[in-house]
Amino acid sequence: MPRTQNKDNFIDKTFTVMADLIVKMMPINDKAKRAYVYYRDGLSAQNAGDYAEALENYEESLKLEESPFDRSETLKNMAIIYMSNGDEDLALDTYQRALDQNSNQPSCLKNMGLIYEKRGRTAQEAGLQDEADQLFDRAADVWSQAVRLYPGGYLDIENWLKTTGRSNIDVYF
Repeated sequence: MPRTQNKDNFIDKTFTVMADLIVKMMPINDKAKRAYVYYRDGLSAQNAGDYAEALENYEESLKLEESPFDRSETLKNMAIIYMSNGDEDLALDTYQRALDQNSNQPSCLKNMGLIYEKRGRTAQEAGLQDEADQLFDRAADVWSQAVRLYPGGYLDIENWLKTTGRSNIDVYF
């Protein structure tokens, strides 16, 4: 039984029934409706911590979904799962795929920067300063893009860019 049909409380059950009715009434084709249901079930599973089920639903949604914007959202959620599972290479690849579908995704860029910055710190701690600098520069590149897309939304990143001397502009907003 799909997770969205297996809710324990009244509010969740009511919301699920209402969402199902809205989807049925939406003026979109059946394929897009099915893609949305898989996406919704994936999101529900992800929120419940069932990442395997979430990924299965997201994969099915991607097979049906034609909208680049919606595909991007699905890919972003998949990348978040990969990142939380420690598969950073797959997360980076999936974030890039999401950006290829919709370049206006500052959260993808922010998360990519988190991975590069973490890897830079690890390289720095290992005494690999040249490698660390390259990774910090990659973090700065994607973070600068994120800050341009979402000015004022990532103050900690703006501060990091300024304090590390990697900010190529003075004011983001």
